[in-house]
Amino acid sequence: MLLDERQRAMLGEMGLRLHAPLSHRVEQAEQAPAGAQRRPAAVPAPLAQVQVQEPARTAPAALAPAAGGIELMEWEALAQTVAACRACGLCHGRRNTVFGSGDRQPDWLIVGEAPGENEDLQGEPFVGQAGLLLDNMLKALGLNRRQKVYIANVLKCRPPGNRNPEADEVAQCEPFLRRQVELLQPRIILAMGRFAVQALLQSGEPIGKLRGQVHRYNGVPVVVTYHPAYLLRNLPEKAKAWADLCLAQEVLQQVPSRS
Repeated sequence: MLLDERQRAMLGEMGLRLHAPLSHRVEQAEQAPAGAQRRPAAVPAPLAQVQVQEPARTAPAALAPAAGGIELMEWEALAQTVAACRACGLCHGRRNTVFGSGDRQPDWLIVGEAPGENEDLQGEPFVGQAGLLLDNMLKALGLNRRQKVYIANVLKCRPPGNRNPEADEVAQCEPFLRRQVELLQPRIILAMGRFAVQALLQSGEPIGKLRGQVHRYNGVPVVVTYHPAYLLRNLPEKAKAWADLCLAQEVLQQVPSRS
């Protein structure tokens, strides 16, 4: 398409650049002086190599020695020490520590294993589906988690992916639980799950062999039962768990009331 100068100027104002027609370029080439060497087409200079700098990786804060003097701490100091604890690798992935919750003058101390995802988010034990089942179990006994009941875990931080607690992690957290028992002075402890049983009774026996008996932890009677998360996967075992709760209630009736 041939355009006159006025049309070219209008298109230029619109930001459109037009190349000369091929015939016009050929004509210009033919008019070049004889013997003149054509300039080679300009080769764009190679682009400078751009080095992409990766964002600096922040190394996780170093672990710290286990806190000393736990056996002498009062409640608030103990809670603050747990919140600041960096004695094992679980501190790297946690959102919140899960110290425990409930009545600080309880008849019942319920000890679970470790926080899960919901507990890690909210900083409170047994708040997921397992927590709903625990609430129903307590309700069947005429109890709730705020009155005469305190709930804690052996571990105060969530293991990644809800994996099982490791021995060194339990060893680091056990002094916190021991001091909680000393300060709470519960009348009975209900140990829920294999790792709670192992931490409290120092026994590797399966729960099935430890059920139906009254054990002791620092002088406090302990009844063993299955963890609510296990019961959700194995519904027929709920009857056994109910029998364990009834046993615990019978034992409690024989324990002197608080003065």
